[in-house]
Amino acid sequence: MRVLSSIVMCLFIIAAFGQAENKYVGVAKCKACHTSDKMGGLAYKVWEKTPHANAYKTLLGDAAKKVAKDKGLKTAPSESPECLKCHVTGGGAAKNVDAGFKKEDGVTCEACHGAASGYLNLHNKKDDASKAKAKEAGLSLGDKTGKACEACHNAESPTHKEFKMKDMWAKIEHGLPPKK
Repeated sequence: MRVLSSIVMCLFIIAAFGQAENKYVGVAKCKACHTSDKMGGLAYKVWEKTPHANAYKTLLGDAAKKVAKDKGLKTAPSESPECLKCHVTGGGAAKNVDAGFKKEDGVTCEACHGAASGYLNLHNKKDDASKAKAKEAGLSLGDKTGKACEACHNAESPTHKEFKMKDMWAKIEHGLPPKK
């Protein structure tokens, strides 16, 4: 009985703590489905027109270099953790990245919806059980309160302007894919 209890306890610990951390898979995986109303909605097409899609690229410009110099940063903005934490999904230093992830893609779908490796193949199914499994596997439906956005859109940012969620959401709103 003691051996059986030990085995059950070990299995519980493995199940609770042994799960691999989801990996960031990169925006190309999201693009595969989220480019048309037929598939997974137009989210990718909305995203690619937003400043989020170019967030990393802004770190390569002269304005970012000036900000970095004024802030006393010792490295280029495109390599500085202080800049990457908001200009790249996963903060630019995430170790849990898939081969398709590129920091050059900036602030991608996974910044709001979570690292996708665990839910990528679950979230596109329309039944409630699959949606629940996708959430259990790490899918976040996003935060329309703005609290998650304010992790970067705040006074710590050297280019901060007042953050108004309602106005900002209107610029990135991509809705849900149509129901089949």
